[in-house]
Amino acid sequence: MLQYRDVHGYSRAFRMLGEGPPLLLIHGIGDSSETWADVIPALAERHTVIAPDLLGHGDSAKPRADYAIAAYACGMRDLLTVLGIDRVSVIGHSLGGGVAMQFAYQFPERCERLTLVSSVGMGRAVHPIFRLASGPGAAMGMYLLTTPGVRAAVRMATPLLRLAGGAGLGPDLDYAISRYLHFANPTARRAFLRTIRAGVDLRGQAITMLDRSYLTQNLPTLIVWGSRDGIIPVEHAEVAHAALPGSRLEIFERAGHFPHHDDPERFVKVVEEFLDTTEAAVYDRSVWREILRAGRPQSAATEPSSGS
Repeated sequence: MLQYRDVHGYSRAFRMLGEGPPLLLIHGIGDSSETWADVIPALAERHTVIAPDLLGHGDSAKPRADYAIAAYACGMRDLLTVLGIDRVSVIGHSLGGGVAMQFAYQFPERCERLTLVSSVGMGRAVHPIFRLASGPGAAMGMYLLTTPGVRAAVRMATPLLRLAGGAGLGPDLDYAISRYLHFANPTARRAFLRTIRAGVDLRGQAITMLDRSYLTQNLPTLIVWGSRDGIIPVEHAEVAHAALPGSRLEIFERAGHFPHHDDPERFVKVVEEFLDTTEAAVYDRSVWREILRAGRPQSAATEPSSGS
């Protein structure tokens, strides 16, 4: 059940369930906290689960505002502060993975553990539709694609698209179409375009976390990816694993961009095992300073030369 709080004068929607160590779940672009519906009840058996709708998404306000990754990370800090929660383990999916990493970077004293699910920030490759959405004319294109006649045609064509391979989306086609239908709302379209243009251009993802990934060396980190991800390729999981010191990697075979949808039971099991077998990071300013002074190791992973 959604709850609401005003932060900086904007209504923020979120789901909050359970008791125990806090666990923050951050969804991806064009999505909402609903994406976690299959895993929240199980995770809430042992944790206080907080799953917000990011600003511009779901039932949160959609103002003309800053939709950059850093702004979203600040929004997470402010919502948690309003809720009286100081430290959390964070799970971020897709764009939410970028927000989670930025949260850990900006507020290391508040982040105990990090889980990245099919995350942005590990290379340029992304499904072509996101590149097109960042370009000129995208606003008019989205308007035309969300008119009633086109939406009806998309519904009718979905079985054929599925047979033809899902337009490169594979197992995620149906869910992606359900999200696309929400863009009939003009404020949702505008918020989506502001968000995508803050992190993607015609060449692909502009967001990178590889340059600062070495800072996670004392932060327990789990990486989860689907082997059939058509939005952000699974090769990025290996890049993330190499870039994030001491990280764990779990590949979900036959899953797409949403492994928490494709196998929620395994997802909960993997997350719970990770939480149970790692110690929460404790921020030490002097240690952080020495890591920064030492700089990025020469051996740190970099973006694939192919752009993937």
